[in-house]
Parts: sequence; structure tokens; C-alpha cells
Amino acid sequence: MKNLTILGSTGSIGVSTLDVVKAYPDMFRVVALTAGNNLELLKTQIETFRPNLVSVLTAEKAQALSRSLTGKKPEIMHGVEGMIAAATASETTMVVAAIVGAAGLVPTTAAIMAGKDVALANKETLVTAGHLVMQMVREKKVKLYPVDSEHCAVFQSMAGHRSQDISRVILTASGGPFLNWGREKLQAATVADALNHPNWSMGRKITVDSATMMNKGLEVIEARWLFDIPVQRIGVNIHPQSIIHSMVEYVDGSVMAQLGTPDMKGPIAYALTYPGRVPSGVKALDLTALSGLTFFKPDTDRFPALQLAYRAADAGESMPAVMNAANEIAVEAFLGGRIGFMAIAEAIEKVMDLHEPHTLASIEEVLEADRWGRRTAKEVLGVGC
Repeated sequence: MKNLTILGSTGSIGVSTLDVVKAYPDMFRVVALTAGNNLELLKTQIETFRPNLVSVLTAEKAQALSRSLTGKKPEIMHGVEGMIAAATASETTMVVAAIVGAAGLVPTTAAIMAGKDVALANKETLVTAGHLVMQMVREKKVKLYPVDSEHCAVFQSMAGHRSQDISRVILTASGGPFLNWGREKLQAATVADALNHPNWSMGRKITVDSATMMNKGLEVIEARWLFDIPVQRIGVNIHPQSIIHSMVEYVDGSVMAQLGTPDMKGPIAYALTYPGRVPSGVKALDLTALSGLTFFKPDTDRFPALQLAYRAADAGESMPAVMNAANEIAVEAFLGGRIGFMAIAEAIEKVMDLHEPHTLASIEEVLEADRWGRRTAKEVLGVGC
């Protein structure tokens, strides 16, 4: 039996993870859950899975959750202290890191330092602190399993092959809701437009990142650390059908690809049960029903965020953490109706132009770079979000 902590249990990845867990009660036990604002869903999860510990954002939310529960209650904590307690719970053997954004860095690294295997859906952990995190993984001899569909596809496409034989990694991107929109139309794109993803069901922030293609840029940086591949050998192809989730090209010209119906339960189940496989509830892929599979290069004029991520990766050091922080602030401002869609990438670029990259030697230094990026992004945007 695998004992799980799920960081971000009420988000889209957390919910899908619990769907998989519920189907296999003899394989998994939920030890701890953490959540943000959706106390009603968290209450249902507590009643269903009976964790020993739960954590929410604030003391007020912890009190409200406690009042809403009847019968035997789990230990209820809050804040960063609560997330760390959940991530390092003694009974936990694997942590599913599904918190969105840089907020996932501290509890995820705490889990690694406590010797827990991690199913990683929080790409920002590696974007902001990749060299430090991978050093911790090596020192603690823990396993880091990719949950993002693209990285799970690369992981599977590398199975049985030597890393020195890899020529390049090719991440696929759907193109999001704005695949065929011109720049003029993008200037007027609304929040509802950006959240109307054609293939995937995701949270609001990640869906906007998909629309700007920053999500793919973050995945490029994540892949660089996960697979120890220079960023110059990690490419992106637009693949509107979202059937091939990513590919690995080898020196002999062979290309290995992983295909499947777009559904995050597949990568989640693979991470939870590796090296085995179980039925995940994902609809079987019928290739004969497809009209075709197409690929083309991304348009970085219309979607400059992708090129900004490559720039941050090339600069290295503190730049990816600052870029990510600026993106989080800009996306929050867009979702709040305070800036337009194209202003997201413009703000990120301005913050990056103001930053002088420097070495990050600790997680605290990563957090300080993150704070600098957030402060500067707010100044650039003139918002108080």
C-alpha cells in the first residue's frame, strides 16, 4: 500500500488524483491533504478519504473547516507550516505535488528533504530552483516522477534507451484557444476567451498560461532539469489534436512518441503506479476516428511568452524564478480584468529587462528572487494584486 499526501487536493490535478486513488482502495491510502479556498470540496474529500491531517491557507479557514466537520476530525493546520507538515508526515511514502505556482516550492522541497518520493505536477518547483531541487533528489536518493502529460510522455519515450543516445526532446503544445487568432484580435481577447481551452480541462491559471504559451515555456525549463538535457535540445511543436503528448528523437533518427486521449488521469496513474500500469479511466484512443495529426512551429510573434522562457533558461541563475513570478502577477491581473491579454508577456519582458541574474545558493534566495519579481511586476503593471 502506498501512503499519499496530496498538495493541492481541490485543484484539477488533485481531484483527478483522488479519482484514481478512489478506484484502487487496496493500493493507496490518503494520509494528508492540503487545499486553498474550496472548503466545501475539501470537506467532501475528508469525509471520503479520512486523512489524518489537512491544511488550508489561513487560521480562519481552518476554524471554518473544523466547524463544518462532524464526527472524528483530522488534525487541521494552516499556512506554510501546515503544508510542510503534510508534505513530511511520517506515514507518507509519496507526495503528489499539485499546488499551482511558486507556492508549491517550499512544501515540495520539504518532502524531498524528508525522503519522500514525489509525483511532480508543480512545474514551478523546477523552473525556479531546478539545480537545487535536483541536487536534493540526488542527495536524498528519492524518486521524482513527472505528472505533466508532456514530461510523462518524454519519461515513457526514454524507457529502455540510453540518455547519451538522445538527440533532442520535442514537447507538443495544443496551441490553446488562440491558435488561429491574429495579433489584433488577441489584443481584445477576454478572460472567457482565454479560459476556453479546446482539449484540456485545467485550472484557470494554467489555462491562461496555455493560451499565452508560457505554460510550454515553463515545461521547457522543467524538462531541462528533469531529464538533464540542454535547453537548446528541447523543442516545441504545435500539435492541435493533443494526441501525441511529446516525443524523443534519437541519434539514429528514430523518434519515440507517447499517444493517448487528453486526460490527466493517465499521467497521474502512471506516476502513482510506476513501473506498473493500471486502468486509469482514460477513454481508449481510436486512431481510426482521427482525421489526422498535424504539427507546425510556434509563432513567437503572436505568442512571445515562449521565447521569453527560452531567454530566461539561457540566462539561468535567478532569471527563471523572476520570470515565473512576473508571469504569476501578470496572469492574476489579467484574470482580475486589470490588464489585457497581450500585456501579460509585455509585463514579463519589462521585468526581465530590469533584472540582473545572480546565483541562487539556497531556497531562501530563490524565494527572495520570487519576491523581487512580484514586487517589480506590480510596479511595472501599476496594480496592487
